[in-house]
Amino acid sequence: MRQYAGNRVGLAVVGTLLLGAGAYAWLRGQDRLDGLPSRAKVLPERTAHAVAEQSWALWAVALVLLVLAFVTLRWLLLSLGWGRRGARSGTGTAMLCVGLKDVEGLARATVRVVGEATRLRIGLTCPATADVGSVATKLDREIVSRIRREVRDDDLAAIVRIHVRR
Repeated sequence: MRQYAGNRVGLAVVGTLLLGAGAYAWLRGQDRLDGLPSRAKVLPERTAHAVAEQSWALWAVALVLLVLAFVTLRWLLLSLGWGRRGARSGTGTAMLCVGLKDVEGLARATVRVVGEATRLRIGLTCPATADVGSVATKLDREIVSRIRREVRDDDLAAIVRIHVRR
């Protein structure tokens, strides 16, 4: 299964641009940029007066930007894989998909090896039209034991989570 690097590249580009804009604004506010007069206008005069009269507007903008920064940081950490337990097993995932090839609309199937290969975490998302009982029976009788043997051995503990979409 392919990991998408677009999230990370997009976040890096946007983060770099925002960091540069923030550094420029800070340096401009501290009057540390050479070649610019200290009274050079950044905003049009009408906008500057409107903002100066309503000081809450700047606090609201700062709060929105702070929330946006936290959401972006969370997105980055999740796209890097932090917070997820274990390592993906491509072989196990392939075996899971092959074993459940007759299930229509299978949306997501993952197999992770957690710890020092002490446990398997198998996740499966199927549509509401699927016969969940037969899927669970097939997993219990055939597929999980095959994945255990392929990944490590038959003594490996396994947790299977089946999510049914509505």
